[in-house]
Amino acid sequence: MSDTVATYPRIVAVVETQTGGTVSIDGRTTPVAGPDEQGVRKEIHALVTATAMELHRPVRLTTRDALGEQQFAVHPDGRMEPLSLLDETAAVPPTAVEEPTGAAPASAKPTPAAPQPMTRAEARRPTLDDLLQSRPPAPLGPATMGWQGTVRRLTGGLVSPRPSEFELSHRSAIERVQRSLRGPRTVVVINPKGGAHKTTATLLLAATFGTHRGGSTLAWDNNETRGTLGWRAQPARHQNTAVDLLRDLDRFNDVRNAKVGDLDNYTRSQGSTQFDVLASDEDAAASSTIDARAFNELHAALSRFYRVIVVDTGNNMRASNWEAAVAAADQLVIVSTLREDTAASAAWLVDGLYEKGHEAKIREAVTVLASPTKVPDPQLHTRLHSHFNSLTRAVLDVPHDPALVDGGTLNFDALTAETREAWLQVTATVADGL
Repeated sequence: MSDTVATYPRIVAVVETQTGGTVSIDGRTTPVAGPDEQGVRKEIHALVTATAMELHRPVRLTTRDALGEQQFAVHPDGRMEPLSLLDETAAVPPTAVEEPTGAAPASAKPTPAAPQPMTRAEARRPTLDDLLQSRPPAPLGPATMGWQGTVRRLTGGLVSPRPSEFELSHRSAIERVQRSLRGPRTVVVINPKGGAHKTTATLLLAATFGTHRGGSTLAWDNNETRGTLGWRAQPARHQNTAVDLLRDLDRFNDVRNAKVGDLDNYTRSQGSTQFDVLASDEDAAASSTIDARAFNELHAALSRFYRVIVVDTGNNMRASNWEAAVAAADQLVIVSTLREDTAASAAWLVDGLYEKGHEAKIREAVTVLASPTKVPDPQLHTRLHSHFNSLTRAVLDVPHDPALVDGGTLNFDALTAETREAWLQVTATVADGL
């Protein structure tokens, strides 16, 4: 196992207090903070995992806290394995590791007792997992994109350049979208202002998940009364909505007889993008609404049939079904166009969620900024990135696309390659949080 652990970059993490610490990567120190010691360790783990992902192999992490020094192998998928401090194969000599800036001097730290060599009987028996983990990384495979892919095709593979960084990033994003989940997951798209790109974001997230995961994805319009998700989706032979499904929900709560195919009479299949749409009520004369209880009942039933549920929310963040969706979210996606009014609405939303006790979900949220024009305001762009980067896990941009301007039925194939790639990167970032 130790042979595969990268000794560079040198990574040292120091937990200094209950709410703070540092991570030093090749001498560059980054402060980390959290609500408690567990939160600090979580932030450290996230930073080191990101480094392992960039290197495409495990890295060695040295941690220092009140209990002494430990070493771990941190894998690109986030797994951590303890390593013996006596492991000389990939060990980083303590004298070669720079102290993180601001860390207490070594003389001021508790000195752990010198570890005693393990006897043969005490040494851990290597297992099949150890053997599998020692395998070299899978070959990259030939380039298929850019001039590199063109050269390979024109020469019949006789000249095969390495894939470009863009293609490697593209492949990595697909792998992240396709990774296995720990159960059904719910993504909730929010901004209390109309026209903030919520419905478009919901459709494109679901389309990207569906395309690369092969189905079992639902886009759900959770408006109290009427939303536009059903109108933007490909039509079906029926006009049934969430209200109709709620009325007939008992048949799907019978786990012995419920069938996923029966949902076809309530959802709308989106063809080659391999996701379904559950529309909100479309009857202008109806007086029924979806409340928190209805949302929770629908969510419990739908989670038995779909791996990923992407929820489009309404504009009333005080509505009980809106609050129920946020409570059920495994990942929040805050969407805003690059406009002052929609951005202010998103910032107000974040303030409100903090006051309601959703600070942890906001810290792990993904912010998506959509350009309303071909050339967005650069000053506003910088301000919004600065604001939301300090509040959420990631901030990503998606470009203006003429195919989305008319607000009509979404045709995924009509989008530009730039738009599809941007939403792939957004979806991969969302998947990282699932």
